Amino acid sequence: MAKIYDRAYFDKWYRHPDHAVASPAELRRKVAMVVGQAEYYLGRAVRSVLDVGCGEGTWRAPLRALRPGIHYQGLDASEYAVMRYGTRRNIGLARFGQLEQLRFDHRFDLIVCTDVLHYLKPAELRAGLMGISDMLEGVAFLEVFTSRDGVDGDMDGFHARAPSWYLKAFGDVGLLPCGSHCYLGPRLDRRIAALERAQMPPR
Repeated sequence: MAKIYDRAYFDKWYRHPDHAVASPAELRRKVAMVVGQAEYYLGRAVRSVLDVGCGEGTWRAPLRALRPGIHYQGLDASEYAVMRYGTRRNIGLARFGQLEQLRFDHRFDLIVCTDVLHYLKPAELRAGLMGISDMLEGVAFLEVFTSRDGVDGDMDGFHARAPSWYLKAFGDVGLLPCGSHCYLGPRLDRRIAALERAQMPPR
């Protein structure tokens, strides 16, 4: 049976004190870290963000608090999230795999995808990554957990893959790891020194 990302799902995993795995303060720190990484490598302020699998668009407010003029575009497969927040928070309806064909009229300085990839089947994941690489001007924040991590939260449909599996999938589309779930797009390849690349031995 397919998972349903309705209001009850978001209430449980994002707001209920017994299940929510991140606090608003933690989210603000994470957003600040990611924006700092992107701006360091871009050499300027982040102007545009694509948030893939954004749910209710929780990244939008802390992003706009840091950079008030930022352009935020969210995408999610939840009909509930798009119906409720689509207009107010600029969230469109799309599955991850649709990024293979979906394009906008500009590339994005920052692409965010948190807590999504480890629930996807390989074919959809690889298809969507091609779109992320093509649409990325700067840095992608791809927060994904592996077979080597202690994972809290929703385990329904979780794929416990090896870190090397994801590094290969990211590398196949030209995404270069630079630490803390951040990956440089192919257009920034020349801006990264050898020891800035966050590599992990296979296991």
